Amino acid sequence: MRILPTSVRTRLTLWYTAALTLPLVAFAIASYLIFSNAVRARTDAFVNDALTVFTRELGAERRIGPAIPDVIRRTLSEVRFREVDIVIFSDSGAVVGRSATLGGEASAGGSSPAIDPSSLVAELGVFPMDAARTGTVYRNGAAYRVMVRPLTMDGYRFRLAGVHALAEMEAMLARIRRLFLVAIPLLILCAATGGSFLARRSFRPVSAMATRAAEIGASTLHERLPVVANDELGDLARVLNELLDRLGRSFEQQRRFMTDASHELRTPTAIVRAEADVTLARERRTEGEYRASMAIVRDASQRLTKIVDDIFLLARADAGHLVMHPGSLYLDEVVRDTVRAVTPIAEERLVRVVLHGAVEVPMVGDAHLLGRLVLNLLDNAIKHSPEGGIIEVSMTLRGPTCELSVVDAGPGIPPEARDRVFERFFRVDVARSREGETLTSGAGLGLSICRRIAEMHHGTVELVGSRPGRTEFRISLPTSADLREGVSS
Repeated sequence: MRILPTSVRTRLTLWYTAALTLPLVAFAIASYLIFSNAVRARTDAFVNDALTVFTRELGAERRIGPAIPDVIRRTLSEVRFREVDIVIFSDSGAVVGRSATLGGEASAGGSSPAIDPSSLVAELGVFPMDAARTGTVYRNGAAYRVMVRPLTMDGYRFRLAGVHALAEMEAMLARIRRLFLVAIPLLILCAATGGSFLARRSFRPVSAMATRAAEIGASTLHERLPVVANDELGDLARVLNELLDRLGRSFEQQRRFMTDASHELRTPTAIVRAEADVTLARERRTEGEYRASMAIVRDASQRLTKIVDDIFLLARADAGHLVMHPGSLYLDEVVRDTVRAVTPIAEERLVRVVLHGAVEVPMVGDAHLLGRLVLNLLDNAIKHSPEGGIIEVSMTLRGPTCELSVVDAGPGIPPEARDRVFERFFRVDVARSREGETLTSGAGLGLSICRRIAEMHHGTVELVGSRPGRTEFRISLPTSADLREGVSS
């Protein structure tokens, strides 16, 4: 069962209201307690001052009066306090004297009943008592503050009590309580209304971004979210727009990939179909004609298989499903084996492959993928080298990194194409390359595969430089890389 609302705006309003309500209620309670204690302390001070004045006047009357009872009665009649009633008890608890009955004046106006103050003192329970005592006594729904202190005259012990009605104080505290009970809910209501308004206004850009985001699809990736302010929401909109930029580039790359792949696959499939149609056009052909036709179909099928394999390898690598089998190897042995493998093809094209400065480089890697990396670079160099050209392969060990350079004497790569040579299906003007098929076919995937394999080994492949007569590619591989993070399954 869900208790909190699902709307973030509503939850923020509730949290804002609760965050204001708790301290506001705590402040009201603390203020009320502090004020009530201050009023009670002020009342106690007033009663205490009244008893002190009465005691002083009682002492003065005793110096001129004949007997203690007469002195007490005379002082009670002369010293009167409007809000404090005085009661004097003997040591045994009997009432010796008292002022007018509490509330007597008020009762004449009919506002409250008369109450005997001596009964209030007795209810406080001050006998026997040797020290002062103060307390609150409740009678008929009203509160009275009672203060009792010991009094000694001529060796006789008395109890001097002062009684103060707390009706005015209770009425004032009641008014304060009513004020809090009305003001606090109003303040909370205003806070909730203001919080809801602020939350709605703050989330208005989010609603606008959500509406725009819902309208963006695969065909409208060029649209962007509105950036309404230079705040956190504006930063969020900019980050999402950057994400849409990346998604747009990725979609465009995938669309171009599919288009280029379809174009590359169409040529060999068209060759196979055309050759089959030509061969079947006549009922009878010689064995040589059939063999020539099958040779053409075989070559087209080989190219088709190679393109499919390259596309599949790149797709698995992009999805993180390309499985590496790292193991201990010597990179120089991989390079030598690859150079020997391409030498016959290079000789057929009247090109020489020369390996310079092969150094012993032990490392951990996938021998098959590394061989494919070197093979693609060599094949690319063979395709673009003129007859009689020399392809130079050299190895250099620089600390923990091995650098492998492949230099050919081809026509070079034009400046406007150098930044795109590693893109999939990108090929420099075919007029610059020589006709014929090689080990990797000319589908424009070789260099893309090279870069992906190098990245899986935490290395790089880069075009160092290119000009007519010299083009150099360089592979940099760390010999101590931990390939566990590069293994995908």
